[in-house]
Amino acid sequence: MDRRTFLTGSAILGSAGVLAACSQEGGADNGTPASGVASPAINRNRTRRLRMVTTWPAGFPGLGTAAERVAAHLQALSGGELEVEVFGAGEIVGAFEVFDAVSNGVADMYHGAEYYWQGRSPAFNFFCSVPFGMTAMEIMAWVEFGGGQQLWEELSAQFNIIAFQAGNTGHQMGGWFKSEINTLEDFRGLRMRMPGLGGAVLRELGAAAVALSGGEIYQALQSGSIDATEWVGPWNDLAFGFYREASYYYGPGFHEPGASLAVGMNRGVWDSLPAHQQAMVRAACQAANNQSIAEFTYQNGVALRTLVNDHGVQLRQFSDEIWTRIGEISEDVVADVANGDAMSARVYESYAKARQLSREWGLVSETPYLQKRELVLGR
Repeated sequence: MDRRTFLTGSAILGSAGVLAACSQEGGADNGTPASGVASPAINRNRTRRLRMVTTWPAGFPGLGTAAERVAAHLQALSGGELEVEVFGAGEIVGAFEVFDAVSNGVADMYHGAEYYWQGRSPAFNFFCSVPFGMTAMEIMAWVEFGGGQQLWEELSAQFNIIAFQAGNTGHQMGGWFKSEINTLEDFRGLRMRMPGLGGAVLRELGAAAVALSGGEIYQALQSGSIDATEWVGPWNDLAFGFYREASYYYGPGFHEPGASLAVGMNRGVWDSLPAHQQAMVRAACQAANNQSIAEFTYQNGVALRTLVNDHGVQLRQFSDEIWTRIGEISEDVVADVANGDAMSARVYESYAKARQLSREWGLVSETPYLQKRELVLGR
């Protein structure tokens, strides 16, 4: 079974199918017939224990639990050959320190958002989300079939890491604001939590973009050190209780239309794994990725009702004037990444090509369908 066949099969079958496929793959790699459960050649007395550090609070819904799913899938797939202990942000290292911890071998794996590493290379932004970028399904398509994974592995190898998609929040909201945002002038002087290239767009609008980990946001909003924040969407935002500090909830967001989450593994640890265990890591990440998109899609709908009906949250949208200006700035900010270095230029060019293909298909598929559905069901 070659890599493309394996990955494609696991994507179609979902986590249950992945588990079966990887059990069979394990048998094949050991030169024995696949049993459908586990290879008889596996020595279950030889368990390898790995440590995963994350950028999320331990057990946080959707984000922290995506990391825990990777660990659970990997243990199930390996029949106990591999065990992963998951640590939340701050338990071993801080949220923004997990990349270096894995790169340097302090931890074996991380689960986080790749745009947090833009200080190492701006190209990492594309493997999470960029303003006016790709949706969850579009970024999956690019990484899996448009050359994104190969570029990602080449980029990460510079830092002794190999990384894979392992979650996606879907479309994120525009954020929580203490005051209404009616004009472009309302952004001037605004202090808002927003990392990645979205923060660069805010700065061009005259706002102050602040990078905070998830666990730091509520206190900053409560104390007044920030005036607004984006985080994820209704499900995660409800869990943090942002509605208690900022009553205006804007959506959709421009900055993260499909935020991909990732597992990064120390390259030395990865190279030390036999082929069947490497296949299990890939499959565990892919299963968690698929479940994450489904879970966020459903739970955001449930949480949005709660925010509006039970907590009186006021939903808002940015004006067309704001959207137009943000779009103009976003294109310049994202394109400027290509001017940094040759690797970033290659990633940008590949991403832009895939985004254009997705746009052309979307204009005759999902975009008009969603409009027509609202025309009919919205009456």
